[in-house]
Amino acid sequence: MSRFRDGMNSFMAGRYGNDNLNRFMLYVCIALLVVDIFVRSSFLYLIPIVLLCIIYFRMLSRNVEARYAENERYLRVRDGFLGIFRRGGRGQAQAGYRIYVCPKCRQKIRIPKGKGRIKIRCPRCGHEFIKRS
Repeated sequence: MSRFRDGMNSFMAGRYGNDNLNRFMLYVCIALLVVDIFVRSSFLYLIPIVLLCIIYFRMLSRNVEARYAENERYLRVRDGFLGIFRRGGRGQAQAGYRIYVCPKCRQKIRIPKGKGRIKIRCPRCGHEFIKRS
């Protein structure tokens, strides 16, 4: 078993390997194959085959920089999409506060709600301004 592992390690040396984009495409392949079992489309089974070819191409590619850039673009899109859902939970933790921005230095300042008109002093630059909380 050790010879096989050593042979695979030497074969994969300098190649890109697996990443988040490949895993996502693999999950899409599995989902499409499950859907194809129930739908029996003559076209639907080709998409997972093409995706698997792309996955293997990316995994065995020696152009590491290009594959890394593709994965980074995917992660940015995924995090932007998932960030929509994550913001809701963070907003509830700060439900009793208002966030103001210092007009001078653009520092964000968290102020408790329901205190009426108050004078806010920026902790960063010391600028004072009046806002309603």
